[in-house]
Formats: sequence, structure tokens, C-alpha cells
Amino acid sequence: MRQLFGTDGVRGVAGQYPLDEKTTFAVGLALGRWVSSHHRSPEVVIGMDTRESGPWIARHVAGGLAREGVRPRFAGLITTPGIAYAARSGSFAAGVMISASHNPYQDNGIKIIDHSGYKLPDEQEHALERDILAFGGEPAPLPLTVDEGLDREYLDHLASTLPGGLAGMRIAIDAANGAASHLAPELFTRLGADADCIHCSPNGRNINLNCGSLHLQTLRARVLETGADLGIAFDGDADRALFISHSGKIVDGDAVMWINARPLHARGKLSEVVATVMSNLGLERALKRDGIGLVRTPVGDKYVLEEMIRRGAPLGGEQSGHVIFREYATTGDGLLTALRVLEVMRDSGKDLDALTADLEIYPQILVNVRVKQRRALADLHAVNREIRRAESEFGEAGRVLVRFSGTEPLARVMVEGPELARVEHFANSIADAIRGELG
Repeated sequence: MRQLFGTDGVRGVAGQYPLDEKTTFAVGLALGRWVSSHHRSPEVVIGMDTRESGPWIARHVAGGLAREGVRPRFAGLITTPGIAYAARSGSFAAGVMISASHNPYQDNGIKIIDHSGYKLPDEQEHALERDILAFGGEPAPLPLTVDEGLDREYLDHLASTLPGGLAGMRIAIDAANGAASHLAPELFTRLGADADCIHCSPNGRNINLNCGSLHLQTLRARVLETGADLGIAFDGDADRALFISHSGKIVDGDAVMWINARPLHARGKLSEVVATVMSNLGLERALKRDGIGLVRTPVGDKYVLEEMIRRGAPLGGEQSGHVIFREYATTGDGLLTALRVLEVMRDSGKDLDALTADLEIYPQILVNVRVKQRRALADLHAVNREIRRAESEFGEAGRVLVRFSGTEPLARVMVEGPELARVEHFANSIADAIRGELG
């Protein structure tokens, strides 16, 4: 059983185990040992989002790398997909992103990306864990200087994917006071759009604070106030994006996949989309109506990507806004996703309301239940009784999913079906049963 790595790297409260000084240094040490065994004179690129803990964690990871003879290069403030791009396009043996994505500033994380641009497979993370846990020395952080050219190369790559630009488009941006704060306005302005950015003033503690992809109210109000063509909301490390239409409608990752799947299918480039178990049943039925299959994976963009590679699928993602376009990237990229959505709007002459008009989204309720312990779901008899009741009522017209979070002490209950009242009833009854058995 893994002790450090969750579904998206090593996560925790900055300054506390496993994100204390000793362990973060050991992460660099273990990574350095691994890349040194596969590369001559290796370099590793390190980036971070805007959390106040990012710089000291970066210095400790860099110190561990240096002790193993690996040269760290520091990209400074950059997105997670920006580090993935640097890792695969440069001479780097690996990349390290210091971010806790959509979590509050007190949290942080360390994501490791190999030279291919992909997140490490589970077995490699397990091997690194053994070295990290075996470390018994003292940390020696390394001072770092930002290499200004690395984020430029990433922006150049993004801009190159959209020939013709975005002249005349009015875009409202919510950068979540995170990694996209300086990159997003520069990219869209460079492509000719009129870009209006809110929450683009990070101070180390305001990342994701009532803003970004988890808090869309302010962006929605801005779109309606200014008459923007659309709004784009990123999370802290900008590996996801959600959208607001001109009329104020929320357009999530499922809708983004729907918008992009149809033109790809029409050009003979796509036969199926890879999504997670969380994607709405409405997406599955809409795709089927157009002759496009939907393949589901466990939650986590790394699992979506693994399945996309196995099947050769060009498009996949998560309802939360992680969308992967394999023609251009090896991971979910909020900035790239925004460009692809804008491209479909530009080329079709349709706004987001028109592009999503025939996508029927089933009512879906997600309840997070804080738990004191984890037990196998098969052993939770009251929970399973409630799940069976829901499944019996909905049949093929609904879905029930219960799982434990990979990053927090939570059980997640998802119920969807044709009637909101019944969906809410069963979501709450299952959540109550979990509280009774694990609370």
C-alpha cells in the first residue's frame, strides 16, 4: 500500500509530514537517484504555483536533486502542463511541479513528470516511496534562480496551436490568483483577443480563495456585466478550465468534450472519448447519438491518459475541467483547452449556448462525507443497502458511484438520474449511511 503518493502526487499541509523539510528534500533525493540511473548529466525542471510555501519546497527538492548530482533548473511560476511541456520538449530527465491544484494555500503538493511528459505510473511512484521513506539524513536546501525562458517556450507552443488567432473575441478570465495569473492574459492578448482578467493578483495566500474553477459566481457576474463572448476559469495550477457562456451558463468538462468531439469525429479523427466514472450520463447518451463511444476510467486524469494511450484516443478528460488533447499535450491543460473551445467557436460561428444546446445533462448530486477511517465498501452493509435501493429505482436511467478520495479523508457519493428530487433523496440517504458506519 502506498504511503506518500495519492492520485496526483504527494499532497498535504505545507510544513507538515509529508510536506515537511526532511521529506521534501528526500523526494528530490529519490528522484535524483532514479534519473541518474537512466540519464547522463541529467537536469530536472522545477516549477510552482503561487502558494507562499512553494519557494522553500522548491529549494528542498532542488537540494535533494543536487546531492545526487542532478542539476535543477527553476521555471518559477508556471502551470503544471507548462512543466509537462518543458519535460518532454527540452533536455530534461524529469519535471517537478509544486502545487496543490484547487486546494487552499495552506496545502501544497509535489507532482513528478517523466521525460515523456507523462505523470509517473503507480509502480514507479511506489519505488520512489521506498527511497524517500528510507532517508535518515538532514536536508540541505539549494538556492534557486528563475530561468525566464522556460515559460516563454511554453507560451510559444500554445500560441502555435491556433493559427489565425482570436481577433475580435472578448474574453473574461478568472486566473484563481494562481499559476495562470500572468500567462493567461498574455496568451489571449497575443492572439488578438480582448482579455479581461480578474483574480490575477496572487499574494501567496489568495490562490483559489473564492475564485477560479471552484467558485464561478464572480466570473459569471463579470461576463454578464461586460457582455463578454465567454468566461474562462482556471484552478490554481491551470491544468483545468471551466467556462461561462455569454448568457451565464456553466460549461463544464463534459460539455467541453462534447463540443470538441463532434468536429473531430466529422473529420474522421475520433471514434470514442475517454472520460471518468464521474462524467454525466447525458454526455454518454449524446455521444452515442452521434455514433461516438464513451469509455470510462477511475477518477484521475492520469488514468484517463493511460486509457487514451492504450486506445489511441485523441480526446479525453474529466467533468471537473481536466481535458486532454493528445495531439498537443500529454496532460490536462486549461490554457490549451480554452484555445480548443475558442477555436470551435471561431470556426463554427456559434457561441457556447448554441454549441451545447443539444447536450442534455442529467441531474447529478455529489456529496462529500468526512470519514474517520476507511473500510472496504463491500463491508459497509447499510451503505450497500442504500446503493441497491437507488440502483433498483433508476435502472439504466441513472447511476450511483461511491468512492474514497485519493487526496482527502472523504467518501464521495455521486448519484444521477432523471428527477432531481429522487437524486437528492438517494445521495443523502447513502451519505447518512456512510456517516453512520464511518463517521
